[in-house]
Amino acid sequence: MLDVAVIEDPAAAEVSLDPVRARLLAELATPLSATMLAARVGLPRQKVNYHLKTLERHGLVELVEERRKGNVHERVMRATAASYVISPAALAAVQPDPAMSPDRLSARWLLAVAARLVRDVGALLSGAERAGKRVATFAMEGEVRFATAADRAAFAEELAGALAVLIARYHDESAEGGRPHHVVVALHPAVPSGSPAREPGSVVEDH
Repeated sequence: MLDVAVIEDPAAAEVSLDPVRARLLAELATPLSATMLAARVGLPRQKVNYHLKTLERHGLVELVEERRKGNVHERVMRATAASYVISPAALAAVQPDPAMSPDRLSARWLLAVAARLVRDVGALLSGAERAGKRVATFAMEGEVRFATAADRAAFAEELAGALAVLIARYHDESAEGGRPHHVVVALHPAVPSGSPAREPGSVVEDH
């Protein structure tokens, strides 16, 4: 089982978003038969079997074991990953394009950049898994509490300057055999778990 799987196929994305199937995927973090799963979620075994076949057809669950109990043939299934991320590639016709309106102060542009990050890393990860290799990536995150909006702006400008210096120092356009890497740095207000800011239609106030 993978820690995280990226869903790039539109049909698989649609299947995973069904509330019942999403619940089944969550339960299948540990291997279960249709009978065991039906008891957990309170659905008829026939209906669970139907959903499992759909999930299996789209590569979201996999067979772990087949066993027989008397006259009953059981298939023990589990999810192919502990969690899933839907790539913007699944909505190729309407996926956001950061090149359309590059504005580093725009939250919508930040979302477009983040969507591209998910799409690109997802594609790299899928290719690496097929080739049996790892993807060379680096990520870090932190939290800073600003006293004022002016401090936040100053921090952003200093961060941008430091990043520009690093890029200028290490970028080598003429390096033979070199490979370009994409660098993304983002800054946004923290949203605590369970905060009203996560509710639809809520507004995060600036200061």
